[in-house]
Amino acid sequence: MHHAAGEPAMLTGTVCLALSGAGLAVALLTAWRRRFLRATRIAAVALLPVGLYLTGLLTMLGRIGRAIGSWAAGLVLDPTVWAGVAVLALAVVLWVAARLAAGRAAGRRTRAEQPSVTGGSATALGGATPPPTATPSAKRPKRAADDPLSEFGDIEEILRKRGI
Repeated sequence: MHHAAGEPAMLTGTVCLALSGAGLAVALLTAWRRRFLRATRIAAVALLPVGLYLTGLLTMLGRIGRAIGSWAAGLVLDPTVWAGVAVLALAVVLWVAARLAAGRAAGRRTRAEQPSVTGGSATALGGATPPPTATPSAKRPKRAADDPLSEFGDIEEILRKRGI
């Protein structure tokens, strides 16, 4: 009886070790085919089961799963829980309604602030609006430092200068 508590953990450890071993075997075969990048990725994923088991995270995830399951089972028959779900649903509906109303109010404000085109305006009388002044910064917009395509823009500019 003393070993009964350790048997599920031992079985879990064995399964995790077997999964990792099989994954590492696949990674080895992939590396043998000279696909080293793919083999490295497979090896990384293959080591996860043993790592999760050794750190105790696998056991913790099992406990969380059982807790969610027992909560869901209690959810079906408990009217208090259903009242809580209704209150949460009402809160979400009110939040969405407030966001929609704020968006419409902002849209009305921007339309009210825009000048309307009347018969006396310069555009309606055939006058043209002056073109924006060209500045060196207007020629090429600044790119954000975290934009992954900013490097390609620089490369395109270099190639354009060289006539390529």
